Amino acid sequence: MKAVILLAGLGTRLRPHTYSRPKPLVNVAGKPVLAHILDGMAELQFDEIIFIVGYLGEQIEKFVADNYRRLNSRFVFQEEMRGQAHAINLARDYINQDVLIIFGDTIWETDWTRLQRVKSDGLIYCHQVSDPRRFGVVTLDNGFVTRFVEKPQTPVSNLAVVGVYYFRAWQKLMQAIDDIIVNNIQTKGEFYLADAMQRMIEQGARLEAEPISVWEDCGTREALLHTNRYLLAKNGVAVGESEASHIIPPVHIARGALVRRSIVGPNVSISEGAVIEDSILRDCIISQEAQVSNAMLEWSLVGSNARVHGAFERLNVGDSSEIDFAE
Repeated sequence: MKAVILLAGLGTRLRPHTYSRPKPLVNVAGKPVLAHILDGMAELQFDEIIFIVGYLGEQIEKFVADNYRRLNSRFVFQEEMRGQAHAINLARDYINQDVLIIFGDTIWETDWTRLQRVKSDGLIYCHQVSDPRRFGVVTLDNGFVTRFVEKPQTPVSNLAVVGVYYFRAWQKLMQAIDDIIVNNIQTKGEFYLADAMQRMIEQGARLEAEPISVWEDCGTREALLHTNRYLLAKNGVAVGESEASHIIPPVHIARGALVRRSIVGPNVSISEGAVIEDSILRDCIISQEAQVSNAMLEWSLVGSNARVHGAFERLNVGDSSEIDFAE
């Protein structure tokens, strides 16, 4: 089996953080989103993992080389943001067996042994949602997908597709992608994977649906902080160095971070090299080498090498920025 991970998006909803780093490398609960994805795939055996990268893609390539050296990795660059199906099509020369396709902005948990029981053309992972108007959804008949609908304004299903897809019949997928590109079948100006899968069904393919137990979005500041809260509650407490401070779990304080005379938690992640002094933090993600002093923050993101002083706010501070409310 091979895997294709789609990572080329610009991450506009996570700006300013994604001006200086790709969205999959934004931290949540102590490590980048991409690390959560790759660790979640660790029990599977892949002949190759193909990373589709775009803007700042060299950072992703370096991260994988530094932290996942044992993976047989290939990097394909998507120069134009023409959609998910277009991205997969760029890797067509390397897709020659069953394939797992994953979107790089969500975190999920599932039982991968389900893949061994797929007898049809593929498996679409889904999650029940309260407001299907925000998502692409599927309709089912006896456990098989009958239709893909992108953000339906009239409810037709509450089963949202989560960005994890297994194609046993990879040839049918690639043929369907060919068809929508040749016939210029686009949604909102892009070639969507959902349109290719709908084409597969129209051509007789059978795709099973599988509910996924956990699906956490990482595409916006609010979603990232919510995911941070979930992962910290699940994984427990990791506390690095602190001095004269009160730590309220769950938190993640990385080795090499320092907390002095502060109240930290609950639901706070502090990355390597960060320094927190004389501050109160809750529901925050503080990135590498950031400094926060004399501040009270909640529901805030502070980027790498950023400086925040004297703030009593909800902040969204990008990398290498400086916020000083004390002047």
